[in-house]
Amino acid sequence: MATATEIKVKPLADRVVVKALEDTEQMRGGLYIPDTAKEKPQQGEVVAVGPGKVEDGARVEMELKVGDKVLYGKYSGTEVTVDNEQYLILRESDVLAVVG
Repeated sequence: MATATEIKVKPLADRVVVKALEDTEQMRGGLYIPDTAKEKPQQGEVVAVGPGKVEDGARVEMELKVGDKVLYGKYSGTEVTVDNEQYLILRESDVLAVVG
């Protein structure tokens, strides 16, 4: 499992860094589906967590933690590439659910 120091990304405020969980290669009707035609995954693993946002002068702790598997919106967050790995940075409020 990657950590914030391994990926050299430290999210700020209420942001989290997520690595998308790749679906296994699927063949439909014997046809190859190119990467450009596949839908983006909407499930990932949290690899780094910010300290939380400040509200009314007090820091609100994050509910998410490193290692959580989460579901997020299809068009949520910002995609970034660090050390040839692709990650998604999004706000904690963009995370829809934690997968148990």
